[in-house]
Amino acid sequence: MVKDAKKKAQPKAAAKKPAKAKPGAKKQVLKQAKPAALPLPAALVPSTAKAKLRKTVLQAESRHLLPLDGPATGSSDVLDRLWNTIEGRRVAGDATISHSARLLARGTAKVAQKLGEEAVECVIEATQGNRAATVLESADLLYHLLVVWVDAGIRPEEVWAELVRREGISGIAEKAARPKGIVRAAQTTKIP
Repeated sequence: MVKDAKKKAQPKAAAKKPAKAKPGAKKQVLKQAKPAALPLPAALVPSTAKAKLRKTVLQAESRHLLPLDGPATGSSDVLDRLWNTIEGRRVAGDATISHSARLLARGTAKVAQKLGEEAVECVIEATQGNRAATVLESADLLYHLLVVWVDAGIRPEEVWAELVRREGISGIAEKAARPKGIVRAAQTTKIP
């Protein structure tokens, strides 16, 4: 009877010891069942047009990630085309497939924050003398500047016209001609 009491007091898990593996025996790996994928809401299921656009985006991204070898063949016209693309994405407003639309939907503060982040990254790479990385960060900076323009309703022609207006004017003279109100608003004496 004492033996029966001891058997009842022992937990069942402790009663069985795991068997030791024999030398040279393969370990069995337990396969876990993959969780079933949840169905997407009907609004998020891509149409064939969206699927084609995703493919186009992936192709463009793969070109973007190619090394910076070979002669440069770009021109400043790309900025006008990029602005038009960003504006088109803003109008379409499909944040599920467009980074530009997603960024613009997050509001002016986020758009401006991203421009600041890209500017800092560009400055860091330039300061460190990383030419290729500076080229990449400059492209990111220009893209985010154009997103700021789209968000603010500024057309590239307005900026080009201002650059033409300033052409041939000394930077020192241009800064000296600025109204004093700008200096007071900036709360700094560094501008003039």
